[in-house]
Amino acid sequence: MARGWQRVTLQVGGLPRELLWKAPSGPWAKGTILVMHGGGGQHFQWCVANAPVVAPQVRFSELALAEGYAVVLLNSSDRVTDNQGRVCGKVWDDEVRSRPNLDLPFIGAVVQELLPRLRPAHSRSEVFITGLSSGGYMSTRAATHWGTRVTAFAPVSSGDPYGWHRVCEAGTTARATVHGAGFDNETGKQITEREACRAAAYPNEQPWDDAGPGPKPAFRIFRHEEDGINDRSCGEKISQLLRERGYRGAPDFVLQGGPRSLANHLWLDAYSRPLLDFFAAELSARNK
Repeated sequence: MARGWQRVTLQVGGLPRELLWKAPSGPWAKGTILVMHGGGGQHFQWCVANAPVVAPQVRFSELALAEGYAVVLLNSSDRVTDNQGRVCGKVWDDEVRSRPNLDLPFIGAVVQELLPRLRPAHSRSEVFITGLSSGGYMSTRAATHWGTRVTAFAPVSSGDPYGWHRVCEAGTTARATVHGAGFDNETGKQITEREACRAAAYPNEQPWDDAGPGPKPAFRIFRHEEDGINDRSCGEKISQLLRERGYRGAPDFVLQGGPRSLANHLWLDAYSRPLLDFFAAELSARNK
């Protein structure tokens, strides 16, 4: 709070949903970026580096603010359950399930109700979305669901929300805040495995959300070739499927080098400048 971030709690679907936001003084010259943290993470880890591994996230928020974007940090719930009703921990509700989605109404309330109230006069109204890991899966789910209300989206270290599922069995990993593991619907492989999401075809996709007629948001996938948590094939898969469904994509941004590891799954400083440049290019295209 001392750094100028403001806290908002919205009641959505009977749940209190939290976010933090900050904006430049005066009109928002470049619109708004919604940011979704990774599984087990917290929204405040994009404005306060309470551990060294999240410092690049904080630097991203600061860079975006300096360039004229408002930044909204969304916080996931801990109420997501898998298809068998087991609690998944602190993750986004990015899968297609038979029950109502917990997070799409939250994101919709932010985009359609909160932002119009917060924007100063003469601000840009464009909305961009980015997210890491579970937040990257949710970025794609939100952008494809809300369609024309989103200008562009940039998932990081993530994959196909319509073609995977979680098995949220407690105790299967050492993590205390996220339970179970994610699996690709086609291969049945855990997404940590080599070529986990590589298949000749994808008949087991869940139905994609369709926001109706109108221009689809642009996208760019950001990933590391040696991501040890979300295999590179999972990023390649969602990039392919988005293009096949008519989404206009910039070339994937792919980092190289080093051993396959958890470290290559995290938000890295090397993503921040190209990601903001991608959003800025979409703004410029709208001005022409």
